[in-house]
Amino acid sequence: METIIIQDTDIAILDILTLALEIENFQVYAIMEPEHDFLDLIAKARPHVVMLDFKINGAAALSILNKIKEKHPYLPVIAISCNHNIHGIAIQAGFDDYIAKPFDLNLLYKIIRKHIKELGY
Repeated sequence: METIIIQDTDIAILDILTLALEIENFQVYAIMEPEHDFLDLIAKARPHVVMLDFKINGAAALSILNKIKEKHPYLPVIAISCNHNIHGIAIQAGFDDYIAKPFDLNLLYKIIRKHIKELGY
């Protein structure tokens, strides 16, 4: 079973993503605040993909992204955001991919599976 860690500060989005991914047989760890022992959770859960909430300026997400990539350079990290220009800034910032809010579930599954497949799972 593939494992995904999702971080989003909007509890409704976190609940929807968790349910949608569990329906597709992913094991999901959902957290609201990224500062709370995030690297410890990654070490413990050993996720296949991490999804981070990229807010308006993205400072918190970028800080966590840099810490993740420093310790786990091959772990795919996907930005999820309602920023109108997320397609232009996510890859440039170092994310492996992005999902714009509101999101299409089929696209969500496709992007996650693409990155899991690239890891050879």
